[in-house]
Amino acid sequence: MNDRDKLRILIPHWLEHNAEHAAEFRRWAENAGPARPHILAAAKAMTEANRALDTALTALGGPMNQPDSQPHPHTHPDLRRQQ
Repeated sequence: MNDRDKLRILIPHWLEHNAEHAAEFRRWAENAGPARPHILAAAKAMTEANRALDTALTALGGPMNQPDSQPHPHTHPDLRRQQ
């Protein structure tokens, strides 16, 4: 598999992962006090990065279809605040 095909597999994962992070940033920003605008700016930057990645994916020919692939587990420690 060449690097372009690998990117057509990786970029959709990155898009999903970045969107999850941006949503998490927005949740944390609600209670961040004076850091709120900075955390929201980071969420906005993540969304803008996804726009660039989506454009790159289109330039590469779109996502690769991998019918027999398994989901890639990727987790972070659960640091969400207990409500």
